[in-house]
Amino acid sequence: MTGKLIGVGLGPGAPDLMTLRAARLIGGAKVIAYPALKGGDSFARQIAADVITAGTREIAIEIPMTEAREPAQAAYDKGAADIAAELDAGHDVVVLCEGDPFFYGSFMYLYARLTPRYGAEVVPGVTSITACAARAGRPLVARNERLTVLPGPLPEAELAARIEAAESLAIMKVGRHLPKIRRVIDALGLTGKASYIERATLANEVVLPLAEAPESAPYFSMILITKGSDPWL
Repeated sequence: MTGKLIGVGLGPGAPDLMTLRAARLIGGAKVIAYPALKGGDSFARQIAADVITAGTREIAIEIPMTEAREPAQAAYDKGAADIAAELDAGHDVVVLCEGDPFFYGSFMYLYARLTPRYGAEVVPGVTSITACAARAGRPLVARNERLTVLPGPLPEAELAARIEAAESLAIMKVGRHLPKIRRVIDALGLTGKASYIERATLANEVVLPLAEAPESAPYFSMILITKGSDPWL
């Protein structure tokens, strides 16, 4: 019998936003795997650190932060092979994933590689979008409104067109793209309706109107835009 691949969403960062199921699975795991910066730390492991038990075997999947896809794909290939070895030995492997495994989650790349051969379970987590909305006090959508989610790396012209056509928006992966995104939002006259959130739910969280946001942003930052004055009323 082979083991089962278990992808566990950890939520946006605060350890107490992990679900009870996630904490139980991690605490009972004999083998865990998680993404880590190449040569650096793992944010996923930091979130789950208090529930990882002594003696648990750990597989760190080092992901290089480059724009090129090939180095990251090679890292996922190696990570999948390391996990497969444990699964073939009959061990379940719990894979830690920030946020939700299937919402911009790194787990989906392992899932695609491994599920043709192994059984899998996916445990959802609190998404960064809902965490940022809660921390900013900005309801996202009501009734028949539509929520658009955009990645910050989109080209400027496409970003502008999609923002203009949307009702409520969450712009993710802001990071080094903040100047471009601000420029687009300002040109559309929407700066006054935009909130900036970085590191939501963590001790160093920042929540500000976009007009007061810093000049640079970390990767874990987001901009929320609600075009209506009070769309939830």
